[in-house]
Amino acid sequence: MDSGVPKNSCAVCRLADLCLPYGLHANEVQKLATIVKNKRPLRTDEFLYSQGDEGQSLYAVKSGSFRSFITNSDGLEQTIGFYLPGELMGLDSLQFGRYTCSIVALETGTVCDLPISHLKELCTEIPGLQAQLIRVLGKEITSDHDKILLLGHRSAKARMATFLLMLSLRYAALGFSSTEFNLSMRRHDIANFLGLTIETVSRQLAYLSKQEIISIQQRSVQIKNLALLRSIVEPSQPVPLCSAE
Repeated sequence: MDSGVPKNSCAVCRLADLCLPYGLHANEVQKLATIVKNKRPLRTDEFLYSQGDEGQSLYAVKSGSFRSFITNSDGLEQTIGFYLPGELMGLDSLQFGRYTCSIVALETGTVCDLPISHLKELCTEIPGLQAQLIRVLGKEITSDHDKILLLGHRSAKARMATFLLMLSLRYAALGFSSTEFNLSMRRHDIANFLGLTIETVSRQLAYLSKQEIISIQQRSVQIKNLALLRSIVEPSQPVPLCSAE
């Protein structure tokens, strides 16, 4: 039976509790859904937007995963994060109206397009939406702090372990397994993000596998001993839950 609710509506999206509809009343969610545009699927390595483009929209990941990176004046790329379903991209454009990084699809994925001009109008009508945006911005700031902790004064082993734990927590938040997931990002991207070489990343994954802390087959990872993986990171501190990274 047709309920009259579009399949792509925020009201029936399984990611609603992770995205902007979280905490909104049903009628407010319906208002939000009226401004959401659904873009066609993006293919692997296809750009969602490029550094310097005019920031007209925020984008919520609906499926797949994405990488964000900055290109310097010499053309060198620095990976600054990875995005999974339910996470919001494009917040960097809110300051000056242009994206300060590029976003590329790591695999076939889809996003919800949220025009910023319409979103600002809705925030005046729906106080809860404004509060949710502020919460998301706070999460981004915390994520940036966590990245500094991840990369600062840590061994290659600790960086790799922390990265896997971060992914574990994020997949768990999506309702997926926290111990079995795919690394959609290439090892080159992981190395670039962690400030390591590809060879070091491969060595650390091999070490963790040899110690039976994880098992890895191509891009499929199984965490076999979560406690031991945590012990590699500072055991007295909680593992950070950050979005892209």
